[in-house]
Amino acid sequence: MKILITGGAGFIGSALTRYVVADTTDAVVNVDKLTYAGNLESLADVANSDRYAFEQVDICNRAELDRVFAQHQPDAVMHLAAESHVDRSIDGPAAFIETNIVGTYTLLEAARQYWLGLDETRKVAFRFHHISTDEVYGDLEDPSELFIESTPYDPSSPYSASKASSDHLVRAWRRTYGLPTLITNCSNNYGPYHFPEKLIPLVILNALDGKPLPVYGAGNQVRDWLYVEDHARALYEVVTKGEIGETYNIGGHNEKRNIQVVHTICELLDELRPMPADANGQAVFYKSLITHVPDRPGHDLRYAIDASKIQRDLGWKPEETFESGIRKTVEWYLANLPWCRHVQDGSYQRERLGVKA
Repeated sequence: MKILITGGAGFIGSALTRYVVADTTDAVVNVDKLTYAGNLESLADVANSDRYAFEQVDICNRAELDRVFAQHQPDAVMHLAAESHVDRSIDGPAAFIETNIVGTYTLLEAARQYWLGLDETRKVAFRFHHISTDEVYGDLEDPSELFIESTPYDPSSPYSASKASSDHLVRAWRRTYGLPTLITNCSNNYGPYHFPEKLIPLVILNALDGKPLPVYGAGNQVRDWLYVEDHARALYEVVTKGEIGETYNIGGHNEKRNIQVVHTICELLDELRPMPADANGQAVFYKSLITHVPDRPGHDLRYAIDASKIQRDLGWKPEETFESGIRKTVEWYLANLPWCRHVQDGSYQRERLGVKA
């Protein structure tokens, strides 16, 4: 099978691409615009494989998408290309509307035209898998409640609203045109090759530089954390075994308050890369760098996913606990600081975003 992966140079997309090329017999066509968050260095391990091809294409460019489909003849599409950072969406929502909504529409239409031209056997086998987020569901107020696949949408930010819109488009293209689509909604991902505007890599890199570790409000926001390589396996299970028209929630079964996440990273760094002692020879700990800052506008308090459907129907469950995954993540960043320097190209230097509202 040949899979066209949009956003394959991004964080989750590169993990998926590496998994498909390294751990299956399938081929990947990586379609990526290479914005600030897309980095081909994340694909160095598979770049020379004869089952990997790269196309630098904007998903809003219909002519180029038509060329890619005609040239590469994929058997499935896995759509991850998106603007994804909530704080950036607060500062500049237009890019999120353009990429996440208009881009998804353009890709759907290109895929539909291509699908209609396939012979009957390939047409029946074709899949369009749209990868989305749990943020489309909004906020969970009841501490015992979990997001399920039928939870009503209630997005809170320009980012989550744009992703909710793209989800609705995908479902409409299945019902109206018969395009064989699937949707997954995932919880917060973390792991290697994560762009440092997100919480976990930002805290790791700021700590190593002795910079403040910003925590929004009291840090009591709760997220379900999913190791990115577990997510890649889940996505592959969905595109190869999932039922057309279905939605699958993917979560890590690891609910943590943001302040707990920051404390855990600090403790791991104290162990693995301790700070120099102070002038009096006293030990210095990374927690001393924690700085509480005003909360994000419209910040959801809690997300948590019920991933029982994908486990029941497709046999997937996460392999990493938060404790094992966060240790692997911190160790990876410590071993790959040159990658971290390269992706910070001057347009982003770990400053806070999303305060213009």
